[in-house]
Order: sequence, then structure tokens, then C-alpha cells
Amino acid sequence: MASKLLRAVVLGPPGSGKGTVCERIARSFGLQHLSSGQFLRESLGGGGVWLHPRCFPASHSNFCPAACPGFPRTLGQAKALDGICELDLVISLNIPFETLKDRLSARWVHPASGRVYNMDFNPPHTQGVDDLTGEPLVQREDDRPEAVAARLRKYKDAAKPVIELYKSRGILHSFSGTETNKIWPYVYTLLSSRIPPVLSDEEH
Repeated sequence: MASKLLRAVVLGPPGSGKGTVCERIARSFGLQHLSSGQFLRESLGGGGVWLHPRCFPASHSNFCPAACPGFPRTLGQAKALDGICELDLVISLNIPFETLKDRLSARWVHPASGRVYNMDFNPPHTQGVDDLTGEPLVQREDDRPEAVAARLRKYKDAAKPVIELYKSRGILHSFSGTETNKIWPYVYTLLSSRIPPVLSDEEH
């Protein structure tokens, strides 16, 4: 019998919690979390690794990872993805503009590792420095308050036709809210109807 695959992506504007949701999907369902940058490098640039069995544990080798956040970002990328695989579902995170603006403006990163801190709900132990290395944190230019509004407008314009495409195919599942912890149970329930979880929702 042919293996059953679940092919899914997580969409959302900058600061919407895509990475956090994907990490939880990976832990809960025994899948591997691939960032959109990693996906672009490995799949579009080098042979479709995202869909290859070596990307995920043998115990769940009949399921394709549903954990690639933020891709496709444009209609052109969505059509390119169609040439690689047919998606089974698309998770779209809808977060209010003001919430996103606050999240992004409070975000600082450790450049060498990519570790991300939020000064409101995930601050470093010592202000301004990375927890593990003690090296200085920086705020990315596009996370500065004056740049955030432009980023969000750009995302909205680019994402609208992508979202409409997947909505027309009947595979779009939208989740709205201001906190990832409140959105996550609904995402977990949706995916549990498609993939047997390896962790319960309460184990996060």
C-alpha cells in the first residue's frame, strides 16, 4: 500500500509565531522543523529534500513534515511549490496589526546563533546579552518600529493572492488570536485528525 503523506505549510505575517507553531508541530507529531530559508536552499535549490524520507524519523516515515513556516510567500512561489508537491492543508495565522507591531519592535537576536528574544515575554536573563554566550544582542533593522509597518503592508499585499488560492482549493485553515498559546490547541486538534501525535497537547 502506498505511503500516506501529509503536505502542509504554515503562513503568517512577520511576528505571527510561525516558527513557534512549527516547532510545536515537530515535537508533537515526530516531524522535522524546516525553516523557510532551509526549505528554499535544500528543496528548491537542491532536489526536494523537504519531501524526502531521510528528513524525518523512521517511526513516522509515512508522513511528510508539516512544518515549513512562511513559505510560499508569494503567488509565484506557490505555483513553484505546486510543481514539487500538492499541499493537503495550509495553516494561516491571523494576528492583529498592533500585536505584531509590538512583538516585532520588542524582538532582539543573537546574530551568531539566530536565537531570538522578546523583551516583553521572552527576555534574556541579563538585559542586552545572549543567555548562552554573554555576547551582545542586536535589533535587526527591519524590526525597528519605523520599519515594521512597511513590512506588514508588504506581507499583506503579497500574501493575499496566496491565501485566496489555497482558500479556493478548500485546504486553507485560518486561526486568529493574539497569543500563540491560545491558537496552538486548535492547530493541534486539526493536525491530530490527520497525523497520530507522539505528544499530547498538555505535554508542551
